[in-house]
Order: sequence, then C-alpha cells, then structure tokens
Amino acid sequence: MSTYRLAAVALLIATPAFAQTANDPFPAPIAATAGVIVVGFQEFATLPDMDGRPARPMLLIDEPGSGRLFANDMRGPLYTVSYDGRVALYLDVNAPEWDVPVESSGRERGMQSFALHPQFNEPGTAGYGRLYTWTDTEDTSPTPDFTPGGGQDAHDTVLLEWTALDPEAATYDGGPPRHVLRLEQPFGNHNGGRIAFNPRSSPGDLDFGMLYVGIADGGSGGDPLDLAQNLGSAFGKIFRIQPLGSNSANGRYGVPADNPYAGDGNDRTLGEIYASGLRNPQQFGWDPQNGNFFVADIGQNIIEKLSLATSGADLGWNTWEGSYRFISRSEVDLANPQGEPWITYPVAEYGQLDPLLQRQSAVTGVVVPREGTIPQLQDRVVFGDFPSGEIFHIDADNLPSGGQNTMGRVLFRDEGEPKTLLQLIQAKNAEQGRDVATRSDLHFGTGPGGRVFVLNKQDGVIREVVR
Repeated sequence: MSTYRLAAVALLIATPAFAQTANDPFPAPIAATAGVIVVGFQEFATLPDMDGRPARPMLLIDEPGSGRLFANDMRGPLYTVSYDGRVALYLDVNAPEWDVPVESSGRERGMQSFALHPQFNEPGTAGYGRLYTWTDTEDTSPTPDFTPGGGQDAHDTVLLEWTALDPEAATYDGGPPRHVLRLEQPFGNHNGGRIAFNPRSSPGDLDFGMLYVGIADGGSGGDPLDLAQNLGSAFGKIFRIQPLGSNSANGRYGVPADNPYAGDGNDRTLGEIYASGLRNPQQFGWDPQNGNFFVADIGQNIIEKLSLATSGADLGWNTWEGSYRFISRSEVDLANPQGEPWITYPVAEYGQLDPLLQRQSAVTGVVVPREGTIPQLQDRVVFGDFPSGEIFHIDADNLPSGGQNTMGRVLFRDEGEPKTLLQLIQAKNAEQGRDVATRSDLHFGTGPGGRVFVLNKQDGVIREVVR
C-alpha cells in the first residue's frame, strides 16, 4: 500500500466515528482511501483579522479587467487580492457612511455574497463600475419587497448595487448603494446564499447580465412556514433577475421574460424564480465547459446534497431531503427513494453520520476545473463539507445519480503526507498562537487560468491548490 493510502487510513482511524442509526440512508461510509486524489497547495494570501479574530470569507472571484481577485469578510469588508497575493481593503459595507449596518452575529449571518457585473471594467456599457452585495442587515425600517408571512422578523437581507466611478481604483470611489431588493427574514438562520452572474454568458446571450440570487428557506428547522415549495414565496429559491432592469414590482430590477414562471399567467407564482425547493443554497457554480449549474444545498440533519439546477427545477425541499422523503428533523423515509419523477434529485449526496465528518455537516462548493492547471482535478466536480473541511470529487463528464459511492476525497500533500484542510488549519493556528480550530468553515475561490483557491474562517489564509 502506498504511503498516501497508509496515511489516509490513519486519518480515518483518527477521525471520531458516530454510531450509525436505523434511519441512516448511507450505512456504507464514504471511502477513506479508494479514489483519493492528493494535490499540492501554497499559502497564497492572508486576509486581515478583525477585532483579533480571523476573517470570515465566503467567496473569492476574479475580475480580469482590472487584474485583481476580490474576496469578502462576512462582517462587511470587501478586499482586493492581486494575482501575486497582496491584499487591500476595497470597500467596507458596514462603514457608517453607507447606513447599512451589517448583521453578522452567529455563524450564518453577514455579507453572504457579492458579484461584479460582467461589464464592471468596460467603459461605456450599462454595467460599468457596478458590483452587488447580498447582505444581512440590522436595519429593518425600509419596507421589504418580500415577507415570509410569519416568524420573528429577525432582520432583513438586502441586495445592494454599488457603482464605482473608476473600477480600477484601489478603493471604491462611488456613492451610496442603490437598494435593489429586500427580504424580511423570519428567523436568524438560513438567510441569503450565493449571488453570481453566469461566467459563460456573453453579450447577446439571453443569460448575459442576469444575476442568480440564492435565497434560503428562512430558517429555524424543517421549513416550518412551508416556504420552499410555495411558488408565491421568495424563500427557498434561486432568483434570476436583471439588476439593471425595471419591470419588477418595486421598479428597481428586471424580471427576465424567459424565467420559468414569468409568463405563466398565474399571479400566485413569482416571475423571479429560476429554481425552487431549496433549503440553504450558500454556494453554486457553473461547469465552464458544458454550462452545468451545480447547487450545494445544505441539508437538515441527515443528508447533504449537490444538485444540478435547471430552469423551473424543483430540488425537493421540504418534501424531500436529498433522494429520500423528508419526515422530520431526525427522520427520512428510506422506502421508495427518488419516488417522484418531477423532482430534481441530487447528483451526489452524503450522510451527516459518516465517520469522516463532524456531527453537524454542511455541503459547500463548487468548482469544476477544466483547464488542466491542476491535472489531478481536471474534469472533476469539486465540492466539500463546510465544518469538517473534507473535500470531495466526482466525475464531471459522467455525473452520478445520487448517493455517495462515487465520491472520492481530495487531500493536501504537506511535508510528504496527505492531510485534510482542517489539519492544515490546526497547524497554522499553532504557528499563529491562536486557539486550535475544531472546524474549518470551508469555501472555494476561483482565479484566472483555472486557478483554484480554498478559503476558511479559522486562520485567515487563502490557499491555492497546485499540481
């Protein structure tokens, strides 16, 4: 057996195992050694601490026009990162002059995501200088565009448009943000999600300039307000909007005519909806080769899933948790999996009780390396588990139809040994003199030429995956 595989076995032995229950859909655990891919890494950049605590990044993306990466901290800062790893503050959403106090208490609240218009650095275009932030805020005084019809009115989540005068300036030089849309949140968790423009679209395409907005089911647990399956509710959905349009109910954005419910003639459905039946879509991404749109949707207490989302797709929540009918926070029906053909079931899913994982799991991702920068990961769909830092891969060209038996692990080669991200973080914490983390809070980032980065919320380090 190779050194890598011996070490991988040791990792499994060192990982606490949880007792399997009769209601576990995946009693055969994720393979600890079979299908393991070992990659290299380098410490690329370090985001600044805030109040003595590590940064809380959710996203890192490329802006090719200005030759910079952008990364956020959930507490409000948006940073630029040069292609050689130099970090600078670009914009602080939480600064008093903007009057948008960021609600960032707890693990799940804060600046959820951001996106730069594809024309951000193209003078004379409609999108020149425009960027968007998707932010939980303490300010609930403005009238929300969407309400849940119950809950605690915990806070609002607001989509803001910022317009830089000079997109290549070192810091944001524009005025106050424009409020695009606002949601009243019923509970303190499961609020926003990822926002992004389709990077494969170009001027003239129907999808060009359309902003995809992930909206969670509003929180608590089990979707108690039954919002995700309600096509008249914004919650538990992915919206697709034209942020520069004006035919929405509030007149501040556009509703694309080719959205699945925009022209159905039914006043009880929202034209903004692209996909429904989601619980907590914190991350999503496109395959740059074939356009497959993958959504990492965090599960309840049993199943985590990675799904393909298409226009009009129902991803099942809260009637289904992954491939199994949802019964309660602690139970799914193991009979008749994937039993309703109109539901879009996962391409990959895994059980929260798996021995590789921590007691509370949460899927995250997703990147599809296609350019060969990292040969080991080329043509794989790469996603991960948020708290444990485990990273997984599946075949991008032969997608599975659910379950976890086609998933392999991705480990990092460090001093000749394969290690998990959490092990790298723990070693860095010791070097930094911090308390040693027990979870990683993993996210991914992408850069020019197929570069892939790994983010976390425990040591502030952005690591680049290398061959």
